[in-house]
Amino acid sequence: MGVGGGIRWTRSIRPSAPGSRATRLELFYDLVFVFAFLNVTTLTAGDPNANSLIRGLVVLVLLWWCWTGFAALGNVIRTDQGIVPLVGFATMAAAFVFALTIPQAFRDVPGGLYGPLVFAVCYFLVRALQVGISGWVSRKDSELRRRWLLLAVPVLIATALILAAALLPQRLFDVPIELGVRLLLWLLAIGVEYGFGLALGGTGWTLLSAGHWAERHALIVLVALGESIISLGLGPGFSTGLPLTWPVIITAVAGVAVVAALWWSYFDTLALAMEQTLHRTRDREARIRLARDAYTYLHLPLIAGTILFALGLKGLLDEGADPSTPYWGLPLVGINLLVLYGGVVLYLLTMVALQRRVLGTLRWPSAVAAGLLVLQVPLAARLPELLTFGLITILVVLMTAVQTVVDAPLRRQVREVALAEQLAAETDQTHWRGQHL
Repeated sequence: MGVGGGIRWTRSIRPSAPGSRATRLELFYDLVFVFAFLNVTTLTAGDPNANSLIRGLVVLVLLWWCWTGFAALGNVIRTDQGIVPLVGFATMAAAFVFALTIPQAFRDVPGGLYGPLVFAVCYFLVRALQVGISGWVSRKDSELRRRWLLLAVPVLIATALILAAALLPQRLFDVPIELGVRLLLWLLAIGVEYGFGLALGGTGWTLLSAGHWAERHALIVLVALGESIISLGLGPGFSTGLPLTWPVIITAVAGVAVVAALWWSYFDTLALAMEQTLHRTRDREARIRLARDAYTYLHLPLIAGTILFALGLKGLLDEGADPSTPYWGLPLVGINLLVLYGGVVLYLLTMVALQRRVLGTLRWPSAVAAGLLVLQVPLAARLPELLTFGLITILVVLMTAVQTVVDAPLRRQVREVALAEQLAAETDQTHWRGQHL
């Protein structure tokens, strides 16, 4: 999702390099998504049912495509040089308003601007800014312009569908039918964006820095895991004066253990192994396919699983802090049980898919843990929520320990390479600074 080749660079837009890493501007941009992810969980938690969950996931998918477009742009140009920071600030503003309108994306609330239309316009602005700067860079090269047009087409079609959903008269159908039609148009827009990405293959895509690409996606996983930590802190409803209870403390500690285990299962070995594999993939087309499949596509369910787990934590801690709730809590039912278990299962299965796609091996401890969690659901529906969450915690922590033992040879090799790379980079930087600073 970028441009390269025969670009005529200027001081206003500078090219990136194969060894580039994430910039501070990109980290600043990610702050918007901290709020956006929080808004998605808040929207769904406020009306916990299947319809709101589906709408929340659809919004998350669109948010992800906005994020990955900026990540792809930062892989090709230096986002902290020239005029690009101004484009980044404009993108942030549009993305923030986009996130702000999430609660009104499907149905307007009277008394202000028309929410669905504001949402559609902001989505167009974010995507147009991302694609527009690529068009500006490639304007003097006919081949690059042709590739750029292929990137612009899905943006126009998807935006038109979202705009059509926004302009759908609210009184034309009954409310359930109206929401269903609007959801269908959104799903078509998502199909266009993601479908074009698959259909184009390597056309129009450029992966200049494997390190940057891996680092950007690792950082957004951290943002999503941070959402779970935020849910642990905000879930008990301290702002409403609910008392601090032992069930809340136990659940919070168990929640940190689960989040830490999820962090370890991704970052300790797999994230490093994926980045090193991407570096070793020399063929351009194969590298682009690997970057697209493992990061652009497979990191989406990784993020979604984390957000679902965070949503489950919100409901769990809210009940645990309520003095009227029994000490061990009430059994989790319906959507709360689904998102709590479903989030962890989706995360683990995505880890299995990532390792299979990148390393070609089976991550069997994660697959077994996901299967055991699914088998636990009927039992969990009859147990108090604190015991249910305890079962999840024990299983996830045990899975992480087993996975670490199983990965020991790979872990040793991968981490030795990562440390050697880090030391070499530090040596080069120290030498350069000694010569020039």
